[in-house]
Amino acid sequence: MIEPVQRSIVDAFFKVYAVRDAEKVAAFLDDDVEWTVSGPIDILRFCGTHRGKQDVLDLIGRKVPAVLRVFSFEPEAHLVDGDQVATLHRLAARRSFDGRVISYRVANFMRFRNGKVFKNLSFLDSFDAVEQVLGHPLRVTARRHVADSDLVAV
Repeated sequence: MIEPVQRSIVDAFFKVYAVRDAEKVAAFLDDDVEWTVSGPIDILRFCGTHRGKQDVLDLIGRKVPAVLRVFSFEPEAHLVDGDQVATLHRLAARRSFDGRVISYRVANFMRFRNGKVFKNLSFLDSFDAVEQVLGHPLRVTARRHVADSDLVAV
């Protein structure tokens, strides 16, 4: 049986997560948490899947700050449905090596069990984030024009 997560727990989690207080975040993590950050791991070294509370706390307390020092994590939308939570945030951070400010959106899709996060999937606006981290626009190939006759409705 699915146990719904209370909105107050979700709000309390994001309050401590926004300031990256790993010690306080720990109280909201299931021991077997799986935390995935979708993005280009060769540029944003904290991306990938992290398993277990200690690995996730290391991600929050050491791996992310080695690349970006987050100073703002502002909510744009939160949706709570049963044990599932979907959020959209605007993140602002300084690159660790030179202090340059970058800002991009992050969507989180979470599952809670007994009031604790046991699954998280974060999608970064990685194209925008990588351009800012690298300090220049990415080169992309021009897309060919798509004719109306090439479109298929699903």
